[in-house]
Amino acid sequence: MRGNSKTGHQPVRASTAAFVGTMIEWYDFYIYATAAALVFGKLFFPSATGFYGTLAAFGTFAVGFFARPLGGAIFGHIGDRIGRKKSLVITLLMMGTVTVLIGLLPTYASIGIWAPILLVLLRIVQGVAVGGEWGGAVLMAGEHSPDKSKRTFFASFAQLGSPAGLILSMLMFKLVTGLDDAAFLSWGWRVPFLFSAVLLAVGFVIRLSVNESPDFLEEKQARAEKQKLPQHTKPERAPLAQVLTGAPKLLAMAVGANVLGIAGFYFTSTFMIAYTTQYVGLNRAVILDCLLVVSIMQFFITPLAAYIASRVGNLRFLAFTALVSIFTPYAMFNLVDMGSLSSITLGIGVAVLFMGAYYAVIAGFVSDSFPTAIRYTGISMAYQLSGAIFGGLTPMLGTVLAENFKGQWWPLALLFSGISLLSLVSVLLLGAYGQRRVQFQLKGQQA
Repeated sequence: MRGNSKTGHQPVRASTAAFVGTMIEWYDFYIYATAAALVFGKLFFPSATGFYGTLAAFGTFAVGFFARPLGGAIFGHIGDRIGRKKSLVITLLMMGTVTVLIGLLPTYASIGIWAPILLVLLRIVQGVAVGGEWGGAVLMAGEHSPDKSKRTFFASFAQLGSPAGLILSMLMFKLVTGLDDAAFLSWGWRVPFLFSAVLLAVGFVIRLSVNESPDFLEEKQARAEKQKLPQHTKPERAPLAQVLTGAPKLLAMAVGANVLGIAGFYFTSTFMIAYTTQYVGLNRAVILDCLLVVSIMQFFITPLAAYIASRVGNLRFLAFTALVSIFTPYAMFNLVDMGSLSSITLGIGVAVLFMGAYYAVIAGFVSDSFPTAIRYTGISMAYQLSGAIFGGLTPMLGTVLAENFKGQWWPLALLFSGISLLSLVSVLLLGAYGQRRVQFQLKGQQA
């Protein structure tokens, strides 16, 4: 990957666009998650109270994850064949528009069963949009890198958008959670969704200012020249087909490697909102304040982690943070159960410290595993399949475990440890695969 020599500012501009774009996309996604934990059960599933209402709301949350692989396939194809930039502009417009529509959606009290049906449909579109966003943002930042050794650092700016989006979503909900329950349930919860219209306009302008990825342009030119050759008679297979049939083991390892960054995040944010308010007895404002502080911490952790990884090696850094993450939930739950704002913040902060550091680096590490021609599709499918299987189901599984074990935290800690262990094994396997590929390439060059 190389930066655009003709436009020296493009690496910085591409990184900024990746950050702002993913921040907006994840803001839209996170406000839904927060609303699912706080209000959707009451407003869209009123017949299902308490545990079942929360479970139903998290069910609509999970639907978005199941739609994300579809978005990864569609926009991965567009990004690999038509252009990274075009794909990212479309996903941003889709996400922003749908989020505003959710903010305008009538509740069950107004239109009955159509309210949860429309909520689910909009959530599906939201999932499709975010499914195509992440991979393109990572690549636009990384592929504009002026130096191969800096790819992970530049790609981390896309990862930086995740905590920034969460911070913004927490701030918006903090503004409205101070309202009394009647006002909050009536119109207060809608404000964060409607604010997305402002963000959409800003993000759209920024995205249009970035040139197409230089790696993609080179690959497009090489593909065009190849098609001119007389021996080139077979039509090239779609990127998705190449990923699924040509690199299934690579895809499986990449799926596992992303689990900690995705499922771990929704465990420490979305699920912990429900757990602390329903089983620890915290006020919603307290846990939101806690998550705001933790999100700010993760925001600063992200570039620092990317820098450290570039010095010590991506594989070594990822293996270390995943290993430590296996043990962090036990400290987290012991501190959370103390019930004070400081202890809860410290507890969740310990888990997020290592999980967030892992998340900052994993994008660049996984993207390097796929060739340029199928890179957008490959990393998008890996990330979104991981999200669909593990990210969307984690809050639901956590809710079921908490209910069945009467709020006991040890089954939840084991769940987080399992998530971390899976990513540790996958990263080590992916690292071994990368070393074998390099050795093979070197032998080919010598021959």
